[in-house]
Amino acid sequence: MVLLAEAGPYDKPAPVKEPLTQPRILAVANQKGGVGKTTTTVNLATAMAATHKKVLIIDLDPQGNASTGLGIERSARQVTTYDLLLSDAPMLEAIQPTIVPGLSVVPSSVDLSGAELELIDLENREYRLAKAVRRAAYGFDYVLIDCPPALGLLTLNALCAADAVLVPLQCEYYALEGLSHLVRTIDRVKRAFNQNLKIQGIVLTMYDRRNNLSDMVAADVREHFGDKVYQTVIPRNVRVSEAPSHGKPVLVYDWRCAGSQAYIHLASEILKRERKVSA
Repeated sequence: MVLLAEAGPYDKPAPVKEPLTQPRILAVANQKGGVGKTTTTVNLATAMAATHKKVLIIDLDPQGNASTGLGIERSARQVTTYDLLLSDAPMLEAIQPTIVPGLSVVPSSVDLSGAELELIDLENREYRLAKAVRRAAYGFDYVLIDCPPALGLLTLNALCAADAVLVPLQCEYYALEGLSHLVRTIDRVKRAFNQNLKIQGIVLTMYDRRNNLSDMVAADVREHFGDKVYQTVIPRNVRVSEAPSHGKPVLVYDWRCAGSQAYIHLASEILKRERKVSA
């Protein structure tokens, strides 16, 4: 992981003449904000890239926090997810390298905040992102879509494009209620738009072992959802909170801290689960 912190940007992938294997697409979603969704997207992708996977993050949140957390300045976001959805811009024009070798990003911009209304009258509005992603056979192993904290057309586009959903869940009192709502939404999307959609797993975030409530919530979630819940939990960690202000994933900012180590273990657990899916 030391090399990860020292590495610089790499060149944008060149177009290919022959289609490559399509990537595995995971939507990172939760309709509730402040659950560690973007933090999980950025740091899970970084940990995956450290295992020599080629990973692409699609920042589908109008706040653009995943882009900022990867050091992409707003002035550098010339082609964004807004352009993919509304202007049919080629994804190759939107992909930008990051400081993490093997990790690229399609950035977001504030324009995306109006996309919900603009998408309403478009044909096949639910599949705009799926069309853009499926045409982009660049040899990525994984695409992680950072969804906005709402169940609108942007998140619907992500769920229609995805093979599976990864759900970050904060260890708090109302967690199960919100998760039940999300599960029902995923079931509806599966029936109506994407029959292959599955829940890849649920990751407990912002866990505080000093707080009995965290243990109670974790126990309840595991009771209801069984092995869908990852064994790895992401702790509350100051270094994780500090890293985005430096434009770096926490694994680059301080790979030794408890938060970084948790995301490394989570990536290992997810990749093991993915190998079983593809077997």
